Amino acid sequence: METTSQETNRKQPPIPWLNSMATEPFYVLHLLAFFSYFAARRAACQDVSSDISDHLLRREIQAVLALSVFLAIKFVKEENWEGFIADALFYAKVFLLAVCLVIDYRLSLSYLFAFIAMFVVSQQPPYDGLGACTELTPFQLDSILSEGNTTRYWLIELRASTSLSWVHTSRVFAELSTVYSNKNLSFGVIDLGRYPNAAPLFGVSLWDQIPTYILFDKSAEVARFPDVTFKPKPFSSPNISKV
Repeated sequence: METTSQETNRKQPPIPWLNSMATEPFYVLHLLAFFSYFAARRAACQDVSSDISDHLLRREIQAVLALSVFLAIKFVKEENWEGFIADALFYAKVFLLAVCLVIDYRLSLSYLFAFIAMFVVSQQPPYDGLGACTELTPFQLDSILSEGNTTRYWLIELRASTSLSWVHTSRVFAELSTVYSNKNLSFGVIDLGRYPNAAPLFGVSLWDQIPTYILFDKSAEVARFPDVTFKPKPFSSPNISKV
């Protein structure tokens, strides 16, 4: 099953990333930071000896080779492009900081502060496809499960755009729904980022349990991942609000 999922994801061309890299602040800022290194390197190496320049070139070659090895390993292990891109950018930043230390520790600190600022002001965009999933509110899910006039089973993903774990795996649930949705099993998603007061109803913490997957058999919960950490409140709580 895992091998099939990986092959399916690899067959999908990453063409949408070309548009994202030109429009999403997360990718634009990273591209600007990486390309700025060439200008910084040129300015820093104007007045240095050839020995220092050769030493820097060797370190750059080593960094590129090491990065290539890490990316090759991650490409095989990762099941989706979002996770692979996140890992690729992380390792690229680590090696960039290491190479900048060879030039000047102040340059390395400058990039470190720049990366921290990018983390604060921008976030990697999630996969925007829904597959065969239905976007639901907590009240809509309550109504569907209570009436019982749809499919017997509902697999629900509780998500929030602020969760990096969900962003990195956001493609998986949509693709699973496309493959396995049928007359007995439906897939739904609830954005707890929009309905934070609904999190206690599902026994979910927004800090460390997103995404959470819950399987309902009609109105009864039969399985979930990860396990609940505290007892859910009554599902009919009226305190759900949209932020």
